[in-house]
Amino acid sequence: MTERQQRDVVGTELSERERQVLEAVVRTYVDTAEPTGSRTVSRGFDLGVSAATIRNTMSDLEAKGYLFHPHTSAGRIPTDQAYRFYVDRLMEPLAPSPADRASIERELGLAGSSAVERLVLHATRALSLISNELGVAMAPRSGDAVLEKLELIQVSANKVLLVATIRGGVVRTVYVDLPVEIPQETLVTVTLALNERLAGLSLQEIRRTLPERLRDSTSDETGKELINIFVQSGAELFELRHLDGSQLHLGPASVLAAQPEFESGARMKELLDLTEQRDLLATAVGTRDHGGRLKITIGGENDSTALSDFTLVTAEYSVGGLKGVIGVIGPTRMPYEKIVTIVDFTSSLVTRVLAS
Repeated sequence: MTERQQRDVVGTELSERERQVLEAVVRTYVDTAEPTGSRTVSRGFDLGVSAATIRNTMSDLEAKGYLFHPHTSAGRIPTDQAYRFYVDRLMEPLAPSPADRASIERELGLAGSSAVERLVLHATRALSLISNELGVAMAPRSGDAVLEKLELIQVSANKVLLVATIRGGVVRTVYVDLPVEIPQETLVTVTLALNERLAGLSLQEIRRTLPERLRDSTSDETGKELINIFVQSGAELFELRHLDGSQLHLGPASVLAAQPEFESGARMKELLDLTEQRDLLATAVGTRDHGGRLKITIGGENDSTALSDFTLVTAEYSVGGLKGVIGVIGPTRMPYEKIVTIVDFTSSLVTRVLAS
């Protein structure tokens, strides 16, 4: 059974009244961070039934695993299963408000250029400040980039311009100084040899196997000197430094400090410890399979136990043919309607800015 099919099974046994009460409890708890009682639901939502009926329905939902009853309170709290049902079946995403759209666009404008790292850093900050969750992003992995073609352009007697086109439209240009003057016909021959042996390979593969692939690529002595320059400088020439997938971007964690979940010193320390586990977060965010859609993992659905109290909402953005990830991390008690729309809007905006 697929993940989607498993989710479709969840909640199929809920009656219409149970769905209404569950939605009311989730909405109330998201707003108040306090366990929700039947009287609160009765006063806040016009369900057409008595508080006693709501109380019985909440008991049924607890028995089915959707609500949790803290022993110190008469109210109930949604479980991960409740949030999942709410997100998949009940939630109606809201369009970003004009103010939120303007704030995100303004923050991305402060990046000052379309450099990937700087733009994504500002987008992550914007997500944090608007959502009050922890913005998070991963840059595209440069090793996944595939070389489409190479061009060598004579700039002067002792300098050529290497133009590397990456599949999807990203272009990398590097000036290469030459020890001797290279005839134009030799440049043409070397360009053909480079494309024949390197085009269609990932940059990671090229950097790893460059000397072997260029061995005996030309018999011309001047051409051999030029080829040798590429072999010696391969690590630099075929490195997209502005697409550094090893770098995790986090927004300001201070926005989460205001959440009721982190009022205690112990919980706040847990949050700070989490933000310092960059390898764990990089793996959690960078290895997500989006399948072209927004990805939401709630509490125990996350692979790491360190994230069992958190929800991750992420989307992909693209630069050329490469994809990065951007989104937020926050407590499972989050305003999902708002979060999913601003994450989706921000990822689309980042893609548009990079494309332009």
